[in-house]
Amino acid sequence: MTNTVMDSVDVAVPVSTAYNQWTQFESFPRFMEGVERIDQLTDTRTHWVTKIAGVEREFDAEITEQHPDERIAWKTENGTHQAGVVTFHRLDDATTRVTLQLDHDPEGFVEKAGDALGVVGQRVKGDLRNFKSFVESRGHEEGAWRGDVDRSPQHGEGLA
Repeated sequence: MTNTVMDSVDVAVPVSTAYNQWTQFESFPRFMEGVERIDQLTDTRTHWVTKIAGVEREFDAEITEQHPDERIAWKTENGTHQAGVVTFHRLDDATTRVTLQLDHDPEGFVEKAGDALGVVGQRVKGDLRNFKSFVESRGHEEGAWRGDVDRSPQHGEGLA
């Protein structure tokens, strides 16, 4: 059964700074709890290594849609089953609302129990708060990928 978690955070940086930093996937372990490493394989493919509650997982993710300063959507290709979208909303010249929606399929007893207790929702909330602290403390992005990826018809289902 697929479960959906959604949360937002307002970040005191311009929309392009928030978006550009989010495209730097290899920096995610610096603000995402449980993410050990992300390797950027191509412009649209990443390899993730996570360790959550003592369980290590590796999987690949494919960016299914990406539009600069607006949105990045992805889905996993193997291993953990999840899909998500992060959107960037300009509130004013110096403030951006970052909204993350994650659809995930918990596997096994431990993940299902944790999901029932709201662990994934709390993790998303914490990771967004950590992203806010990370990007605000720097005041600028570490890099940027401004490529555009159009949603293909088979990836168009499920996420807003």
